[in-house]
Parts: sequence; C-alpha cells; structure tokens
Amino acid sequence: MSRLLNSAVVAQVKDVFDQELKEPVEILFFDRKIDCDYCSETRQLLEELVLISEKLSLSRFDLDGNPDVAVQYHVDKAPAIVIAAREADRLEDYGVRFAGIPSGHEFSSLIHSILLVSARDSGLSPKVRAELKTLANPVLLQVFVTPT
Repeated sequence: MSRLLNSAVVAQVKDVFDQELKEPVEILFFDRKIDCDYCSETRQLLEELVLISEKLSLSRFDLDGNPDVAVQYHVDKAPAIVIAAREADRLEDYGVRFAGIPSGHEFSSLIHSILLVSARDSGLSPKVRAELKTLANPVLLQVFVTPT
C-alpha cells in the first residue's frame, strides 16, 4: 500500500508538531463496514499522521458496532473524526469534528484543529469568549466543503 503523505509533507507536519504540539491529543476515528466511501483512505491518513508525533494517538470505532460511543461523541456519519484532548486516563471533548476525508485544504484544517486542542485554548479573544458565555442555547456550527 502506498503512503498518502509524502516525505515532504511529513517533514513539514513534523516541524509544526515539534514546535507547537503542547499536550496529548486523541483522534477518534469512526468508520463502518459497508457503504463508507473514503473510510479506508481516511483511516490510512490518520494512521500515518499519528506516527509523526508521540503526543498523538488514534482510536478506531465502528459506527454501527459501537453506537454508544458514536452517541457519546455526537457522530452519525462515517468516516468521521473527533479531535479530543487526552488527560491521563480520560478524554476532554472540545466538540471538534470532521465528516469525510480531510484532504486538500481540509488537511490544513485538521492539523490546525489538532494544534488548538493540544494547546487547550481556542485562541478566541476575551471579548468573544464573554459574548459566547451569554448564549442561552447550544449552537451547531458546521462548515461544508466540496472537493473540486
């Protein structure tokens, strides 16, 4: 099987991770055995990615075989990725999700999301944080992209 990440990309990501990854991050990957376009490619991409840093780990769940875990992390499609903070023997869920394979420009978004979770800080200004605290109901923010 050929690698998805070439040596130049691995070197760039390693440099970024070596400089900016602060705390451990767990990547939860959800796939399914049937009707799952890009599941195997997404899994391979994540497996290659976690090899770049010891601060990253990967857990795989079958969406149909582990419905309790899928519900816990609000995952209802595959392939899906949850980026969580690893705190000793527990995970802290910051609500970061990817549906589908994060290829092309979305790969950069995946790396950025890993760095944010690793830092345990969103980077939002105090003013924005204060405004968000005033929200009375949960907000679902989704960004959709289409491969071109």
